[in-house]
Amino acid sequence: MTETQGSSPSRRAVIGWGGAGIALGAVAAGGAVAMTRTGSDLDPVGADAGGAVDFHGAHQAGIATPVQDRLHFAAFDVKTDDRAEFVRLLKDWTAAARRMTAGKEVGEGAYGGLPEAPPDDTGEALGLHPSRLTLTIGFGPSLFEKFGLADRRPAALVDLPRFPGDNLDRSRTGGDLCIQACADDPQVAVHAIRNLARIGFGKVAVRWSQLGFGKTSSTTPDAHTPRNLFGFKDGTRNIAGTETARLTKHVWVGDQDGGANDAWMHGGSYLVARRIRMNIETWDRAPLQEQEDIFGRDKGEGAPVGKPKEHDEPFLKAMKPTAHVRLAHPDSNDGITILRRGYSFTDGTDGLGRLDAGLFFLAYQRDPRHGFIPLQRRLAASDALNEYIQHVGSAVFAIPPGVRDTHDWWGRTLLSEEA
Repeated sequence: MTETQGSSPSRRAVIGWGGAGIALGAVAAGGAVAMTRTGSDLDPVGADAGGAVDFHGAHQAGIATPVQDRLHFAAFDVKTDDRAEFVRLLKDWTAAARRMTAGKEVGEGAYGGLPEAPPDDTGEALGLHPSRLTLTIGFGPSLFEKFGLADRRPAALVDLPRFPGDNLDRSRTGGDLCIQACADDPQVAVHAIRNLARIGFGKVAVRWSQLGFGKTSSTTPDAHTPRNLFGFKDGTRNIAGTETARLTKHVWVGDQDGGANDAWMHGGSYLVARRIRMNIETWDRAPLQEQEDIFGRDKGEGAPVGKPKEHDEPFLKAMKPTAHVRLAHPDSNDGITILRRGYSFTDGTDGLGRLDAGLFFLAYQRDPRHGFIPLQRRLAASDALNEYIQHVGSAVFAIPPGVRDTHDWWGRTLLSEEA
């Protein structure tokens, strides 16, 4: 809410995994229309046809890629202490990802194989389009306490401080790994996480997960700005996937960032994930003028205070000092800019008749120490919106660079001795 590649898993291999099986993919398949750029896809051609996003690229897809409509995000804890087994898992996950993002089944498919063995694929995405599925992996700070990786932890991958007003649920916080699955079909996104969890059985376990709908930010120029569950347009000034210069400045880790031990992150990014509970019932009783004053924009057009159009340059001093837009704007924060890919969520009720709903906030940046952390400190201290929201889950991850070709794999730059 702020401004060496392994082959595809075979069924016999599945038996060796104790019943695990999965695949993630990204090459255009079966007549589906592919995106016109790789990795950080910029042009969503074929979106209406359920097109595929290329899995390969200098950067991982799912960051600057045009934002899809649905999300399934999962954080994992690593259970194995065998480095070779963990590397094998990452290679198997990568092989699976190539297939799933292309709309293909994992391994040998969901049926027709050995009746004595579980199928390689769970089958619920059979007949569905790729739906622009992207799969993005990240490594949490706690991973670097394993496998002798302590000296490879990037300086920018800091533990997030506790911010005023935080009420974090430990069961929804942290994680050794994360997988972000975004797609235009929720079943495609859920299928991807489900199969990855299967292939990781015995080596990783899901720590927590979150389903999201109704994207609350856009990375596509001139696209309709989506609205959050408070009814306000969100992400008006977000970085667009076509803004190469802004992405280089604010999102992608550069060659000059960090020390020699951080070189494996070049071309990657850092992700902050925050589960933000909205006090929906209280907000719905607030007068319209109060709601608009809190945000600093009108509810209909989304225009900043005193301006007629949404994309007009805001005059910050015309807003209340506690207005969200004024406090979050780069001009109020020494130019701090992050790329947002948030989603709304509704997870039933809380047992007291109140909606358990809000924003699953996802922010990509070049360095959280100079991005999310100082920005959130400012918002936590003064934002009038804090009366209606509470941060209840939190995690930070290093997002490695993209998988460049069919011989590459997730995490190679970190875990390959040759690299």
